[in-house]
Amino acid sequence: MDNSFFAYIQELELIAFFSGFPLIYATILVVAGSSNLKQGFKSKLVQLLPYGYALAGTLYLGLILKNLYPNYSLENIQHPYLTIWGLLAILFWIPAISKKTSISLMHSLVIFIVLIKNLLTQLTSSSADINMVRNDMKIYTASLILNLGTFACLLLLSFVLNHFRKKIIT
Repeated sequence: MDNSFFAYIQELELIAFFSGFPLIYATILVVAGSSNLKQGFKSKLVQLLPYGYALAGTLYLGLILKNLYPNYSLENIQHPYLTIWGLLAILFWIPAISKKTSISLMHSLVIFIVLIKNLLTQLTSSSADINMVRNDMKIYTASLILNLGTFACLLLLSFVLNHFRKKIIT
């Protein structure tokens, strides 16, 4: 892997799609652990976590396909292993895999470690560019918003579908 501008951009894309999930995961677990929520709502929050992560992975697949058009080859990908790792998030659409919500957390921690590595490298270098640190933090904020948005969309869709199911049954 070379240290070109395009390699850096692809790394930022990975960070933007996946690095915010660990914080969202921890927040949802804290919210689900509070005593003032109904049990059904708590379990629904935790059950939807891997599906929100899978939606972020699906959106990442769309970005990859858009960026590679019209030449779909691995030669155009600067970080093929990390890209494939990110695309594996789509597997969380499979219910058997998404039953273990902690697997989605472990999957996202790989990309989160890339963010931490970037920050530590920039902060410990002698020519630390504060603008690169700010850029990484902006990308991380965008990742938080993306992961929160995907989770909120799935939660809303889940409640709408549940409401229509109840109307059809009665």
